[in-house]
Amino acid sequence: MIRLKNIIIVFLLAAAILSGCTSYQQKEDPNEVRQDSGADGVEKEGKKPSAIGNETKNFLLIGVDSRGEEDSRSDAILLASYIPSGESIKLVSLMRDSYVKIPDYEYMYSKLNHAYYIGGKDLLKDTIEQNFGVQIDHTAIIDFKGFTKMLDAIAPDGIEVEVSSAMIDDMGLELDPGKQKLKGSDLLSYVRFRHDGQSDFGRVDRQQEILIELKDEVMNQFSSPAGLARFPEVISQALKYVETDLKIEEAIALGVSFLMDPVTDIETLRVPITDSFENKTYEHAGSVLQLDFEENSEALKQFLTAEKE
Repeated sequence: MIRLKNIIIVFLLAAAILSGCTSYQQKEDPNEVRQDSGADGVEKEGKKPSAIGNETKNFLLIGVDSRGEEDSRSDAILLASYIPSGESIKLVSLMRDSYVKIPDYEYMYSKLNHAYYIGGKDLLKDTIEQNFGVQIDHTAIIDFKGFTKMLDAIAPDGIEVEVSSAMIDDMGLELDPGKQKLKGSDLLSYVRFRHDGQSDFGRVDRQQEILIELKDEVMNQFSSPAGLARFPEVISQALKYVETDLKIEEAIALGVSFLMDPVTDIETLRVPITDSFENKTYEHAGSVLQLDFEENSEALKQFLTAEKE
């Protein structure tokens, strides 16, 4: 019934809970986790800036590994794209260890998340646009503190997940192994854990899992007239935890414009795609993922422009 619940809430949350999105069909070798790149970035496509209305909008969603510190790195880098007439939202996670060309950087290439560390959201946006040929219309940033507050607001009773002994030991959780409901900071630990055999790829699966659960939570909250009446207040509160160039009026307009246009799916992609990178190590950057930029840029373009069958 309500498209707004998916667009706005996913927009505000996805950066914090996704540092790498894969579709469930697209699994990788857990050992293939890092690499280097010597390819030049793809030229940015000359698209017209889109306005809030009937055109596709692309959001850069950034989750930062910070609890209030000034200097931090982007722990999650996600593109969220939607078409008002469509029935799905497209989410693309850009792996933070991707070895990319950073504009005006002394070494030219480094990890994608290093762009945010040295130049904030503007440099990260420019880096993504120049390397992958995608236009970004808006940006949003959320840190750990904001993430936990928003999680508790949207899923106050928690989300049921399977907790492993390895995760408990690594993250210092006061939990027992097994299936249970996690809230706030414990759920943050769940989506950030990566020190097992699957590394970042395992974290990708957990983040995908939680995103779907959060979507369902939001659908339950806003599927009634009373829920709809609360929507402006919810968005106003949510934006307190997010640094974004999207004004509250625009956020509300995005939702209200599509009240009767249901979103049934969240389509996901992870970049780099399968068999399009190799693990490399550089002295100035450490272990990285070296991408085939032509292959990944084409896959990204096709994913964002393809219509759902």
